[in-house]
Amino acid sequence: MSEHSSPSGDLLEEVKGQLSDMSDLEQRNLELDDQQVSLIYIKSLCDSAIINRFIVSPFFAKQDMHLYEEYIVSFPGTVEVKEAEEAVAQMLLGNVGLRFHDGRIFLFEAARVEASPVAASETEVIVQGPSDSFTESIEVNINLIRRRYKSADLKSELKTIGAKSKTQMAILYDEKRVDHGVLQELAERLDQISVDLIQSAAELDKYLASNDLRIFPTTIVTERPDRAVFNLSEGKVIVLVDTAGYAVILPVIFSDFFTAMDDKLQVKPVGWFLKTIRYIGLMLTVMLPSIYVAFTSYNSEVWKIQIALLVAGSRATVPYPSYVEVLFMLFMMECLTEASLRLPKAIGSTATTVGGLILGTAATEAGLVSNIMIILVSVVAISNFVIPLNMMGFTVRILKYVLVFLAAIYGLLGVVGGLVGLIMFLSSLRSFGKPYFRIFALDSLFLPKASRGGKRNG
Repeated sequence: MSEHSSPSGDLLEEVKGQLSDMSDLEQRNLELDDQQVSLIYIKSLCDSAIINRFIVSPFFAKQDMHLYEEYIVSFPGTVEVKEAEEAVAQMLLGNVGLRFHDGRIFLFEAARVEASPVAASETEVIVQGPSDSFTESIEVNINLIRRRYKSADLKSELKTIGAKSKTQMAILYDEKRVDHGVLQELAERLDQISVDLIQSAAELDKYLASNDLRIFPTTIVTERPDRAVFNLSEGKVIVLVDTAGYAVILPVIFSDFFTAMDDKLQVKPVGWFLKTIRYIGLMLTVMLPSIYVAFTSYNSEVWKIQIALLVAGSRATVPYPSYVEVLFMLFMMECLTEASLRLPKAIGSTATTVGGLILGTAATEAGLVSNIMIILVSVVAISNFVIPLNMMGFTVRILKYVLVFLAAIYGLLGVVGGLVGLIMFLSSLRSFGKPYFRIFALDSLFLPKASRGGKRNG
C-alpha cells in the first residue's frame, strides 16, 4: 500500500513533517517478503533494547502480519492514533509509531527513563529510620510510596502540566481520609497554572501559592518517602512531579516544619524535648539580633549594671551604632552560608570555616565589631540550622532583618510590635483553606470526623 494512497499514509507524512529537522528522528521499514511495517521514533527518548526485543525481533519471528499486529496491540499502553497532534505528543514522551500494511498506526511504549537510583536522603538527614529518598522517575516514586502504604484507599491521579515540557505529575491521597475540599482547591489552582516549563517540585510549589509575595511556605517540599507516607495517613495530599526527586505535601501547618521524621521513633518525652529545642532555636535566631540592638541603643536600663558595663566595654572601639554592627555581621554570615551551599563539597566546608574564623578574629581585633557580637551571630547561625526543613529556615533568615529594622527605629517597642504583627499574620494565614498557625496540633487535624472516630474505635 502506498503511503500517499490512504489517510493513514497522509497522517504518517504529517507526523514526519512536524518532527522534521530533528537529528535524532529515526525512520525505519521492517520488510519480510511482501510484508512491511514502518517505524518512526525519536532515538534519544526511546530505549533501543526495548525496540529490538519487542518490536524488531518478533516481526521476523512471527512471519505473519496478522499475528504480529495482534501481538503489538496486546501490549498494555499500545493505542491506535488517528490525529497527527496526538501522535507527535505521544512520540515526544518516548513512544514508537508503527504503521501496518492495512494503514493503521499504533503507538508502542518504549520510553527510556534516565533517573538516578534510589539513594540516601541528603537534605533531610535523620538519626534513625529509613534513609531512602525520591528519584527523578515518577513511577519509582509512586512505588516507594505504595510499598509503605499498602491500602486500596490510596488513590492516584495523573495530570500533565507545562505547555512545552509536558511534565507528568501524580496526585496521591487516601480516599477515606482526605478532605475533598482540598482536592477541589488543588484542581482549581492547577487549572490556573499556565507556564511553558515545570522542572521541579519546588517550582510547582511556587505556582500553587495563593500569594506571589508570601514569605511563609504553605506546602512542604520533601525528598523523604516516609514523610510523604506519614502525611498521607493524616489525610493530606501528595503531589509528585516527574524528573524531580521531591514531593509536595499539602495542606500543612506551622508545626509541620519543626518535626523531624525520627521524632516519631523516639519515646514521647524525648520527642517533645527535641521539638522544644527547635522552637527555642527559632526564637533565638529570630529575636536575638533585634533584642541586642534594642537593649544596646535604646533600652539599656533593662540590663543589670554588670551586663551593661560589659557590653559598653566590648563596644568601646566600635565606631558606629549597634544596628550597623549587627547588619554587617549578619550579612557576612549570610555570605558564608551561601558560599557553603554553592562551593564544591570538597572545599566548601573548609573554605567557609576558615573564612569565618579569620573574618571574626580580624573584625574584633580591628575594633569593627564587639566580641559579644561574634558570640551572638554564632548563636543565631547555629539556631537557624536546628530547623529540619530548609523551606522554613530560609523564611527565618529573612524575618530577623525585619525585627532588626523595627528595633533600630523604635527599640524594644518595635520588637514587641513586630512579634505581635507576626503572630497576627500567621493566625490569618491559610494553607489550602486550612488554618496555618496551629502549633500544638493533633496528628488527625486534617482527617474527616468519620475517619477520626473510626480510628479511635479501631
